[in-house]
Amino acid sequence: MANKEIKVLIFCINDEYYAADIMEIERILGFQEPTKLPDSPSFVDGVISYDGNILPVISLSKRFGLKENERKNDSKIIVVKQDDNKFGIMVDVVSEVRDVFAKDIENPPDIIAGISRRYIKGLIKIDEKIVIFLNLETILTEEEKNLI
Repeated sequence: MANKEIKVLIFCINDEYYAADIMEIERILGFQEPTKLPDSPSFVDGVISYDGNILPVISLSKRFGLKENERKNDSKIIVVKQDDNKFGIMVDVVSEVRDVFAKDIENPPDIIAGISRRYIKGLIKIDEKIVIFLNLETILTEEEKNLI
């Protein structure tokens, strides 16, 4: 199991590196300004039209309680697929797709500042950088999925 390779997408939010399992990602879109929705949760940036449907777009920096950088035209929206649900994640930069060995993914420390442990699968050390390996399945609770 330790030699199992996982393909991850590495992206950047607020100058921090994150990764997600490529199997949870459907597509990467160019920047589109989401249409704001009244009474939506604070971490929902709005919605965009995607593939003939309405796609909610969330801000991970708001979700994680981090300060938010100014949006740029080179920002991207990562389309996440979970069962029959899809949502977009606004990111500053998409860096690369990379193979990572399961043995190179370390458990996050018990004391972790900022992001709740429920969002994190592990930490990956790549080229002297620490990349936070996200568990995209837990980004939204069932209740939040129903809300949006």
